[in-house]
Amino acid sequence: MSDLTPRRSRLGGGLSVVPGLARVGAGAYVNALGWGARTALRGGARVARAATDPVEAAELVRGVLRTAEVLRDTAVAVANGVPVGTAITSAGESLSEAASPAPVVGEITARSLRERGADLLERSRDVWSTDEGHPAFARILEELAPDEARVLLLLLRGGPQPSVDVRTGGPLGVMSSQLIAPGLSMIGMRAGVRRADHVPSYLNNLFRLGLIWFSKEPIADAEDYQVVEAQPDVLAALHSVKFAKVVRRSIHLTPFGEEFCRACLVSERQAATEEYPEHADPDDGDATVPPTV
Repeated sequence: MSDLTPRRSRLGGGLSVVPGLARVGAGAYVNALGWGARTALRGGARVARAATDPVEAAELVRGVLRTAEVLRDTAVAVANGVPVGTAITSAGESLSEAASPAPVVGEITARSLRERGADLLERSRDVWSTDEGHPAFARILEELAPDEARVLLLLLRGGPQPSVDVRTGGPLGVMSSQLIAPGLSMIGMRAGVRRADHVPSYLNNLFRLGLIWFSKEPIADAEDYQVVEAQPDVLAALHSVKFAKVVRRSIHLTPFGEEFCRACLVSERQAATEEYPEHADPDDGDATVPPTV
């Protein structure tokens, strides 16, 4: 009797796991049916491609093996005391991940690019889409310094900003004028940036990202230029040569930059209700490269 008792105990413990495994099997089956219904058309297309594409065939086999592994791990988890609901939820998430083929590092084929293009066009026809903002906005946010965000807010709320170039003048300057100091402005001071010495770099980066542009035309308010031209750096440039002159220019948000500021830098209510100054649209004959280049 003493030899049979532990054996019965072990047998009973093993049998107690069976209902849990059955529930896991049923739950996993339901999840698999739902997952299969959502991906049936796509899966059928993948199977067809796998017949002629070795890369697609390898990805398909990987997905099948991953699904089997998830089901096995789920059964083991329940046997070890994990709640059935938790185990099934985790299995469903793992199956969803398995449905997405892993990217092949260093390999971008023409077929995959066309598929991505087709998916993009398909989403463009979705009238129920809730996508907000350009997909590049998230990447741009990662490439901005905090001071650059302050500059963008200044341009959004304060409108186009005056800037000046200091060039050689006088009789010789009429025929051949040389640039002494380009793109001098009060943008850093007005925006309240922490690193005023980095303003030229900030403006270069904002131009690179397509958020601002540099116009050869001045803004309408001449008084703004009088304040800029009285700044120490402008006066120093003017006094550095015998004959000098000031050329008035301006800095604007691009239409893309305005959209970015409204989507990312102000609240939804402010974007919908506040009125912001207008910026001129860049023109191929007028837009210039950053003045510090």
